[in-house]
Amino acid sequence: MSHLRPKVIALYKQASSGRDYPAGYHDFFRPKLKAAFFKKKDLTDEKDILKAIQFGDYIIKEIEMMYYLRKYRTLRKRYNQTD
Repeated sequence: MSHLRPKVIALYKQASSGRDYPAGYHDFFRPKLKAAFFKKKDLTDEKDILKAIQFGDYIIKEIEMMYYLRKYRTLRKRYNQTD
């Protein structure tokens, strides 16, 4: 399983870059992220670990889409204002 460890560490680093999370990074996002990773720390089967990594990638993509949606809504609000 040592060949999967760098993938898990890279996933954690990528997920922890969610500093712009709307509910707050230190108050909400980081404790939830840490709890999710600690909950899966006892996995030993390679298939289970790969499944957890794929789910983590999915969650990261969902968070990125949330950021893009927030950016889109902000730009739309700015440019659709009629003064």
